[in-house]
Amino acid sequence: MSKTFDAVDIIRAKRDGGVLSEAQINWVIDAYTHGVVADEQMSALAMAIFLRGMNRQEIAHWTAAMIASGERMDFGSLPRPTSDKHSTGGVGDKITLPLAPLVAAFDVAVPQLSGRGLGHTGGTLDKLESIPGWQAEISNEKIMEMLGTGPGAVICAAGAGLAPADKKLYALRDITSTVDCVPLIASSIMSKKIAEGTGSLVLDVKVGSGAFMKDLEQARELAQTMVDLGKDAGVHTVALLTDMSTPLGKTVGNALEVRESLEVLAGGGPSDVVELTLALAREMLAGAGRPDEDVEAALKDGRAMDRWRQMISDQGGDPDAPLPVAPETHTVTADADGYVHTMDALAVGVASWRLGAGRARKEDPVQAVAGIELHVKPGDQVKRGEPIMTLHTETPERFERALETLENAVTLDTVAPNLASSVILGRLS
Repeated sequence: MSKTFDAVDIIRAKRDGGVLSEAQINWVIDAYTHGVVADEQMSALAMAIFLRGMNRQEIAHWTAAMIASGERMDFGSLPRPTSDKHSTGGVGDKITLPLAPLVAAFDVAVPQLSGRGLGHTGGTLDKLESIPGWQAEISNEKIMEMLGTGPGAVICAAGAGLAPADKKLYALRDITSTVDCVPLIASSIMSKKIAEGTGSLVLDVKVGSGAFMKDLEQARELAQTMVDLGKDAGVHTVALLTDMSTPLGKTVGNALEVRESLEVLAGGGPSDVVELTLALAREMLAGAGRPDEDVEAALKDGRAMDRWRQMISDQGGDPDAPLPVAPETHTVTADADGYVHTMDALAVGVASWRLGAGRARKEDPVQAVAGIELHVKPGDQVKRGEPIMTLHTETPERFERALETLENAVTLDTVAPNLASSVILGRLS
C-alpha cells in the first residue's frame, strides 16, 4: 500500500454520500483482508454503501481491489476456449449440472467453480455430493487436466486463494443485513468470476419470490452492472433475466435435483429446465465463438451424458451408483378441484431447507435425501385429494415446520391461469 488512509474517514465519506477514490478503495480492501480494518468498521462501511450506493467507477474499483486481494487463474494454455455461467441463486435451480457437460460436448471448456447453499437457495456442490464418491475439492492441476484433455467441464469448489477479500466480506454481510445491495452483490460475483479467468461469461439473474431480486427493475440493474463489470475486465459477458416466482423444474433438494438433471441429460426432463439449459448453452457457446451448434441434439443423442459421466468419474464419483432415497415422505394433496395458479418459490425453498436440504450457517450439514418433489406446477389441473407435492427427509419431526411454511404456498382457482410462455424474461449485453 503506497498510501495509508483512516478507516473512519472512509466510512464517514460514504455515509455522507461521497464518492470513494480508487486509492481509498484499494487501501480499505487490502487493509480489511489483512486485519488492519476491523470487522465492525467494514460492517459500518458496508451499511453506508447499502444506504448510499456506489457509482459505476466505484463498483469497478471495488471489484478490481477484491480481485487483487488473491490469485487469478489463467486458462490461456488450454486447447479449448473457455465459457462459464453464474446464477444468482434460486429454488430448484439445478441448471449447472446438465449445462456444463452439454457445453463441453462442443469442445468448449467450462470451469464451473461453484458454492454451497445457504438458506432457501440450494448449492451446486451440495447436490453433487449426493453422488457416492464425488469430491468437490480438487487441485488446480486437476482442474487444468479436466478442462484440457479430459471431459472439458469441471464443477468444483473455488480455491481459497480466489478473491479472499470477498469471502471475508460476504460472511460479514450475511450477519449485518447488507447482502441484498446491488454494488456489493455485483462486485462479489464478478470479482470471483473474473479472477477465475474465463474468457466468456453468461449470467442467469433470477427474478421473483425465490430470488434475491424480487423486482424486475432491480434485477435489471444488477444484471447490467455485472455485464458492465465483465466488459470492463475484458470478459465477454451477457445476462439473462429468468423467472424465479415458481420453483424451477419439479424437484427441490440435493439428490432429487441430481435425478432430475439426469433426466435432462437423457433427453427428457421438465420443459422449463430444458428451455433454460438450452438457452444458456447457446449463449455460452456464442461467447466462445461457436454460435451455430445444435445443442438440443447433444442432449438427445447422448453426447452431453457422456461428458457428464466422465466429469463425475474424474472427480471420484460413481455415475452408475444409485442416488440416496429418503426413508421418510409426506404427501400434500389438493383440498379442492381447480387449476394451480401460483406456487410460491420462496415458501417451497424454505420448506425444503427445513426438511434438511439446506443450512442456516455455512458449517451446518445437509441431508442428501431431503427436499420436495412437485407433482404439479402452475397451469395444471388437479382434483381434490390428488397429490400436489411430496416432502422427503431423514427426520420426520421436520415435517411439521415444513408444512407450516407451505400452508399458503399453492393457490387454486376454478379458471386456468394466463401464464407466461417462457421462463426467460429478458437479455442484457
